[in-house]
Amino acid sequence: MSCMSERQAMRLGVRPFAAVDEQAVIDVIVPIQSAEFGIAITADDQPDLRKIPDFYQSGKGGFWVATAGDNIVGTLGLKDIGNGNAALRKMFVAADYRGREHGAALRLLEALFAHASAAGIRAVYLGTTEKFLAAHRLYEKNGFVEISRDDLPAAFPLMAIDSKFYVRRIAG
Repeated sequence: MSCMSERQAMRLGVRPFAAVDEQAVIDVIVPIQSAEFGIAITADDQPDLRKIPDFYQSGKGGFWVATAGDNIVGTLGLKDIGNGNAALRKMFVAADYRGREHGAALRLLEALFAHASAAGIRAVYLGTTEKFLAAHRLYEKNGFVEISRDDLPAAFPLMAIDSKFYVRRIAG
């Protein structure tokens, strides 16, 4: 690990989203979607990004940001979809903060799992694209099991680009 990586890892934190974070969250997510993975999507195509408190931080849901100093470097949302179920959404980490040496994604997931357990959520579902291969590995290493689209709860917020689905049971 380089000295830069050690400093970044030491300063890395995770906290709940605050309204002042809105533009920084958009600035993390949209470039990863469009520039890095070539998905034709903008912030305007994702109205939830401008309504995070209403969309995610209601019911048993939540939204977290990973921070390095004053910069937001990762995001993760949990949408309460009822009946003890929730949907993991908007899991994005800036390229410079990915990987085990930084731990941003893992810290975000740990915050989500702790919240879900405390809130009485029994299962977390997610949809993703075939392109996010590193994300698939991260989910699988952290207890997510691939399922078919037909196994999703009816209330799951399906995205047109989603083609791969997972569930993780939460011990309560």
